Formats: sequence, C-alpha cells, structure tokens
Amino acid sequence: MRIAFVSNVVHPFVKGGAQKRIHEIGTRLAADGHEVTVYGRQFWDGPDEITHEGLTLRAVAPAADLYTDDRRSITEAIDFAARLARPLHQRLAANDHDLVVASVFPYFPVLASKLAALGTNTPLVTTWHEVWRDYWESYLGGAAPFGKAIEYVTARLPQQPIAVSGITADRLAEIGPSRESIDVVPNGIDIERIQSAPLPEAHGYASYDILFAGRLIEDKNVALLLDAFDAVADRTDATLGIIGDGPEAERLQQQAQRLDHADRIDFLGFLDEYDHVLGYMRGARVFASPSTREGFGITCAEAMAADCTVIAADHPESAASEVLGDAGMLVQPERAALATALGEALAGERPISNPQERAAEYDWESVAIRAETTYEKALQQHTD
Repeated sequence: MRIAFVSNVVHPFVKGGAQKRIHEIGTRLAADGHEVTVYGRQFWDGPDEITHEGLTLRAVAPAADLYTDDRRSITEAIDFAARLARPLHQRLAANDHDLVVASVFPYFPVLASKLAALGTNTPLVTTWHEVWRDYWESYLGGAAPFGKAIEYVTARLPQQPIAVSGITADRLAEIGPSRESIDVVPNGIDIERIQSAPLPEAHGYASYDILFAGRLIEDKNVALLLDAFDAVADRTDATLGIIGDGPEAERLQQQAQRLDHADRIDFLGFLDEYDHVLGYMRGARVFASPSTREGFGITCAEAMAADCTVIAADHPESAASEVLGDAGMLVQPERAALATALGEALAGERPISNPQERAAEYDWESVAIRAETTYEKALQQHTD
C-alpha cells in the first residue's frame, strides 16, 4: 500500500500521542514494504521533504504555534487545512497514494483531506482519539455550538473510522457512523523500551512511591490525587511525583503547599526525555491516574508494562477500565475511595491479573498489524 498520513504535527519533532501513533505504525509498515508519507507542518530543519526512519515527511505548511491560551489554536488548524488541500489533491490525482489516514482531532485537516480526495477514488481512513460532544461547553464556552457542529460534520463524512477504544467508538456512533462500521485499533506502547528504561537513580534522582504523568488539566483530577495522597501520607512515609505541565500547574502547586505533607510531593514539570518518564514509572510502586475523561489512557498501559500497580477512575467517560481490565485497580473518583486504594496498593495489594502480561496486548507490533488490516479492508471495500 501507498499510505498518506495527515497530521499537522510530526513525531519526533513535536511530542504527542497522536503523532507518535502515526510514527510507530508508519515505521513498521514501511519496514514491511509499504510506502508511507506523512503530510504535516515543517517542524524540522532543512528541505520541506525529508526521509526519516523510512518515512517520507512532506511539509505543506511552516511551523506554527499549536496553542492559544492553553487551548488548541483553531486558526492554526484552519490554516494547515487550507495549505494541505491543494498539494494533497495533486498527489492523489497523480495516483501517488492508495489511501489517506487522517487523525481526529483537529477536524479541519480531516475535512481538507476529504476535499482533496474528491474525484480521485481514494478512501479516507480516520483515527478518532476522542469524541468530545458536551465537553465542548467547558472547552469553548459560548463557542461550543461551533465545536459540536464541526465534530458532527466530520463524523458524518464518508470514511472508514478507527477508534482507539471501545468507549470512543460508542461515542462516535452516537453522532456519526454505525457502531458496526467502526474498527477499534488501540494506541500502543514499546514494551522493550519501557522495561529497559534507566531508573531515576541512574541520573542522580530519587524514585517516588506514587507517580502521576499527564497534562495538568481539570479532567485529570490531580487535585483529587493530592488530597487523597495527603490522607494516606498520615500513615506511611510515601512520596508522590507529578510529571507534566498545563493550565492547572500553578493552582495545583499552591494546593500542594497547603497540605500537611507538602514536603513529600514534587512537581517535576514536563520531561523532554521520554525515557526519563518511563524510568520514573519503573521506579514507582503505584501509578495513579484518576482522570475522568480518557479516550484511551496510554499512561496506564505504559505503567502496567513498568509493573506498577495502576489505580484509575471508574467513570463512563474514561476508557481506563477497558485498558486495565482486571490488571489494575478502578475506584470512584472520590477522595476517600482513592485514598483507600492508594493505601492498599502501598501495602502490597496487587491486581488479579499480571499488569505486564496485560500491557503486552498493546505492544506497537501488534497494534501495527491491526492497523494494517483495517487499512487493507478500507482499500478493498472502496474498490469493490
């Protein structure tokens, strides 16, 4: 197959889950003989088209700021979509690609990809990481109807949709394609890399008993984790490390300073080196992620591979239960329930199933095979 991925940001030049997924799947497909091109913004130095780890990276727009006031920039997404449509259409019209795979979100590049494919008989595969629906109200406020409308229109496009989890597929089916037409291909992890990452002590840092890693936004419920940890710290000498940055960072640090055991809490910020994050996971006993909105929950899978006891929120808007199965601990996102689970995990209680065995199901090798099967199916259905 000759596959064109569309992503305004490109791994490894910009870190992020969606672009890392494209890189991991794309490099494996390229190694198997497929021709893989990624259309994105030029966040790298040199010419606008380069080869990187077997992938052709083709810039259709210059680098740009992705966020405005801690929210994804709508103008950036529109600008990239506008710059994408013409060069992608020219390549598709010349029969350079067999299919297009576009990430959702943002939505405008997906719309541009569909526009570029008109008249070319090229199928569009979409990868849905989340479906926001009512979350638009807290994200955009008065402009929420605009976000909902764009999401709805994108969901209704003729496409072969892929969802990263069953819960995301269910939510997508409520506004667009039938549930039966949506394939689930989860996000993946590099098992070998996780389990060989150097421990923090190798770099002169201490490990933490409890770890959180993720963007510091309200839905991640780090404030709840801080309060629950403070209750547990009365009975143990446990420490808590928080990896990540975001709009809630300053408020959370102020909250931590008011706690009785503030001296045992460290905010590590955003870590540029992915291996450092993995090392902290390997060094932790417990990984806590009480997030109530997760389209997949990649950090939970990574922490299982690192042999942490993973504690996550049992919530209808989170796919954590789907990722963990019975290889983790699910709790109500409440202070008392989370504190109890933290105490039990620190005391040595383990999940029913082996976390590392569960994590192996999400190795990138397996995910790439599932993605390849779905791409081939989309191509076959389009040509029948």
